Amino acid sequence: MAIDVHQFPCLSDNYGFLVRDRESGLAACVDTPDAKAILGELEKTGWELALILNTHWHPDHAGGNAEIQAATGCRIVGPKEVTRIAPLDREVGDGEVVELGATRFRVIESGGHTLGHVTYFDEADKVAFVGDTLFALGCGRLFEGTAEQMWTSLQRLAALPDETVVYCAHEYTASNARFALSVDQAPALKARADQIFAARERGEPTVPTTIALEKATNPFLRAPLLAPALGVEGPDHQAFAAVRAAKDGFKG
Repeated sequence: MAIDVHQFPCLSDNYGFLVRDRESGLAACVDTPDAKAILGELEKTGWELALILNTHWHPDHAGGNAEIQAATGCRIVGPKEVTRIAPLDREVGDGEVVELGATRFRVIESGGHTLGHVTYFDEADKVAFVGDTLFALGCGRLFEGTAEQMWTSLQRLAALPDETVVYCAHEYTASNARFALSVDQAPALKARADQIFAARERGEPTVPTTIALEKATNPFLRAPLLAPALGVEGPDHQAFAAVRAAKDGFKG
């Protein structure tokens, strides 16, 4: 790989990500959930922060922008919606490229959780930073978008190479696994859930994941296959909507 990714927990269940381009030595921070934690990790690594890459506007993703920029002089890049809570140095949308030294991140529209949510995909290294669109065994709540919009976004991500390493922004996987088992009894899911529960008992992260693993076990990506058991007929996004509604009401 031409990049190094430093992942660390912050807030109650967020992850912070620092990404370093090996050729230039420049680093980016993907979202800013906790400015003090991020600045502390920068000090530990000794990395030079050049960019903040925001995926969406929520405060646990863009709330630390100002403090980190003031401390480092970095530039802030993100979708226009981030300006609801913080200024941007560059607004980006679907298909644009953000360069970090020799590393090129392609911006992928991935709205649904919020209307303007984006993903950053490093095609050369097969690494995607997906924010709150796709989780390990889950997906983001539909706070602003529709089920059809989110389903389209998930399909964009599912179309990435199977080996793509997916960095999602929260440690929700054990809860997601309990829900997944309530709607899907696929052997691959059962095996993965056992691994997840064991990892969390040991205090180990379940992030990152891969596109291949999510396609095989994530009930939101598998929604059309689950439609008959859910009593849903119609377009695939309606099956997804049924799974999303079931998760929203899940008490397990």
